[in-house]
Amino acid sequence: MSIATTTLTVNGHTRPLPTQALASATLLNVLRNDLQLNGPKYGCGLGQCGACTVLVDGVAARACVIPAQGVAGREVTTLEGLPARYGAGTGLHPVQQAFVDAQAAQCGYCLNGMVMMTVALLERNPDPDEAAIRRELSANLCRCATHVEIIRAVQRAAVLMREERA
Repeated sequence: MSIATTTLTVNGHTRPLPTQALASATLLNVLRNDLQLNGPKYGCGLGQCGACTVLVDGVAARACVIPAQGVAGREVTTLEGLPARYGAGTGLHPVQQAFVDAQAAQCGYCLNGMVMMTVALLERNPDPDEAAIRRELSANLCRCATHVEIIRAVQRAAVLMREERA
Protein backbone atom coordinates (compact mmCIF):
# COMPACT_ATOMS: atom_id res chain seq x y z
CA MET A 1 0.00 0.00 0.00
CA SER A 2 1.48 3.33 -1.02
CA ILE A 3 1.18 6.48 1.04
CA ALA A 4 -0.49 9.42 -0.67
CA THR A 5 1.84 12.40 -0.99
CA THR A 6 1.44 16.09 -1.67
CA THR A 7 4.30 18.09 -3.09
CA LEU A 8 5.38 21.43 -1.70
CA THR A 9 7.85 23.65 -3.53
CA VAL A 10 10.14 25.24 -0.99
CA ASN A 11 13.20 27.29 -1.89
CA GLY A 12 13.04 26.03 -5.46
CA HIS A 13 12.94 22.34 -4.53
CA THR A 14 9.88 20.13 -4.86
CA ARG A 15 9.35 18.09 -1.70
CA PRO A 16 6.90 15.18 -1.51
CA LEU A 17 5.32 14.92 1.94
CA PRO A 18 2.64 12.51 3.24
CA THR A 19 -0.75 14.07 2.53
CA GLN A 20 -2.14 12.81 5.83
CA ALA A 21 0.64 14.55 7.77
CA LEU A 22 -0.09 17.82 5.98
CA ALA A 23 -3.83 17.68 6.63
CA SER A 24 -3.61 19.18 10.11
CA ALA A 25 -0.15 20.79 10.05
CA THR A 26 0.69 24.45 9.67
CA LEU A 27 3.24 25.49 7.09
CA LEU A 28 5.55 26.55 9.93
CA ASN A 29 5.48 23.09 11.50
CA VAL A 30 6.24 21.41 8.18
CA LEU A 31 9.08 23.83 7.40
CA ARG A 32 10.72 23.44 10.80
CA ASN A 33 9.91 19.84 11.72
CA ASP A 34 9.81 18.02 8.39
CA LEU A 35 12.14 20.09 6.24
CA GLN A 36 14.54 21.25 9.00
CA LEU A 37 14.35 24.89 7.89
CA ASN A 38 14.89 26.98 10.99
CA GLY A 39 14.75 30.50 9.55
CA PRO A 40 11.03 30.93 10.26
CA LYS A 41 10.54 31.05 14.02
CA TYR A 42 7.59 30.13 16.20
CA GLY A 43 6.64 33.31 18.01
CA CYS A 44 3.01 33.85 18.92
CA GLY A 45 1.33 31.11 16.87
CA LEU A 46 -1.40 33.60 15.96
CA GLY A 47 0.13 35.35 12.94
CA GLN A 48 0.64 38.55 14.89
CA CYS A 49 4.36 38.84 15.67
CA GLY A 50 5.94 38.12 12.26
CA ALA A 51 8.70 35.77 13.41
CA CYS A 52 7.38 33.02 11.12
CA THR A 53 7.17 35.12 7.94
CA VAL A 54 7.91 33.40 4.62
CA LEU A 55 7.21 34.38 1.03
CA VAL A 56 4.42 32.54 -0.78
CA ASP A 57 4.59 33.33 -4.48
CA GLY A 58 6.67 36.38 -3.51
CA VAL A 59 4.15 37.74 -1.00
CA ALA A 60 4.95 37.89 2.73
CA ALA A 61 2.81 35.43 4.70
CA ARG A 62 2.63 34.18 8.29
CA ALA A 63 3.54 30.48 8.19
CA CYS A 64 2.15 29.75 11.66
CA VAL A 65 -1.46 30.25 10.52
CA ILE A 66 -1.30 28.84 6.98
CA PRO A 67 -2.40 25.21 6.55
CA ALA A 68 0.49 23.35 4.91
CA GLN A 69 -1.81 21.91 2.26
CA GLY A 70 -2.83 25.45 1.36
CA VAL A 71 0.53 26.10 -0.32
CA ALA A 72 0.56 23.01 -2.53
CA GLY A 73 1.30 24.20 -6.05
CA ARG A 74 2.71 27.51 -4.84
CA GLU A 75 6.30 28.67 -4.36
CA VAL A 76 7.41 29.06 -0.74
CA THR A 77 10.66 30.87 0.04
CA THR A 78 12.22 30.88 3.49
CA LEU A 79 15.17 32.83 4.83
CA GLU A 80 17.44 29.94 3.85
CA GLY A 81 16.29 30.14 0.24
CA LEU A 82 16.76 33.87 -0.33
CA PRO A 83 20.30 33.76 -1.78
CA ALA A 84 19.55 31.08 -4.37
CA ARG A 85 16.03 32.24 -5.23
CA TYR A 86 17.02 35.86 -5.72
CA GLY A 87 20.28 35.52 -7.61
CA ALA A 88 22.83 35.81 -4.81
CA GLY A 89 24.06 32.23 -5.32
CA THR A 90 25.98 31.07 -2.28
CA GLY A 91 26.43 34.53 -0.77
CA LEU A 92 23.91 36.59 1.13
CA HIS A 93 20.86 38.19 -0.42
CA PRO A 94 21.30 42.01 -0.47
CA VAL A 95 18.70 42.38 2.31
CA GLN A 96 20.56 39.89 4.48
CA GLN A 97 23.84 41.71 3.77
CA ALA A 98 22.27 45.05 4.66
CA PHE A 99 21.06 43.71 8.01
CA VAL A 100 24.60 42.49 8.73
CA ASP A 101 26.10 45.83 7.62
CA ALA A 102 23.69 47.82 9.83
CA GLN A 103 24.13 45.47 12.80
CA ALA A 104 20.34 45.29 12.90
CA ALA A 105 19.96 42.45 15.37
CA GLN A 106 20.40 41.86 19.04
CA CYS A 107 18.73 38.59 19.98
CA GLY A 108 17.82 37.90 16.33
CA TYR A 109 14.44 36.33 17.02
CA CYS A 110 12.52 38.86 14.92
CA LEU A 111 15.18 38.95 12.23
CA ASN A 112 13.61 36.31 9.98
CA GLY A 113 10.36 38.26 9.79
CA MET A 114 12.06 41.62 9.36
CA VAL A 115 14.22 40.32 6.50
CA MET A 116 11.37 38.54 4.73
CA MET A 117 9.05 41.56 5.03
CA THR A 118 11.85 43.77 3.70
CA VAL A 119 12.37 41.52 0.67
CA ALA A 120 8.64 41.63 -0.08
CA LEU A 121 8.57 45.42 0.35
CA LEU A 122 11.57 46.06 -1.90
CA GLU A 123 10.21 43.79 -4.61
CA ARG A 124 7.06 45.96 -4.72
CA ASN A 125 8.69 49.31 -3.97
CA PRO A 126 12.43 49.54 -4.69
CA ASP A 127 12.76 53.02 -3.17
CA PRO A 128 10.54 53.27 -0.07
CA ASP A 129 10.70 56.30 2.18
CA GLU A 130 11.04 55.90 5.93
CA ALA A 131 7.28 56.14 6.47
CA ALA A 132 6.66 53.27 4.02
CA ILE A 133 9.31 51.16 5.75
CA ARG A 134 7.78 51.80 9.16
CA ARG A 135 4.29 50.92 7.86
CA GLU A 136 5.55 47.70 6.28
CA LEU A 137 7.37 46.53 9.39
CA SER A 138 4.84 47.80 11.93
CA ALA A 139 3.25 44.37 12.40
CA ASN A 140 6.60 42.68 13.08
CA LEU A 141 7.50 42.74 16.74
CA CYS A 142 11.03 43.39 18.01
CA ARG A 143 11.47 43.40 21.75
CA CYS A 144 15.17 44.32 21.68
CA ALA A 145 14.62 47.89 20.48
CA THR A 146 16.81 47.67 17.37
CA HIS A 147 14.22 49.59 15.37
CA VAL A 148 16.62 52.37 14.34
CA GLU A 149 19.15 49.86 13.04
CA ILE A 150 16.41 47.89 11.27
CA ILE A 151 15.21 51.03 9.47
CA ARG A 152 18.82 51.75 8.44
CA ALA A 153 19.18 48.16 7.22
CA VAL A 154 16.08 48.43 5.03
CA GLN A 155 17.34 51.71 3.58
CA ARG A 156 20.74 50.11 2.91
CA ALA A 157 19.07 47.05 1.35
CA ALA A 158 17.14 49.29 -1.03
CA VAL A 159 20.42 50.84 -2.20
CA LEU A 160 22.11 47.43 -2.59
CA MET A 161 19.19 46.02 -4.56
CA ARG A 162 19.04 49.04 -6.86
CA GLU A 163 22.80 48.75 -7.47
CA GLU A 164 22.41 45.05 -8.20
CA ARG A 165 19.67 45.74 -10.77
CA ALA A 166 21.66 48.50 -12.50
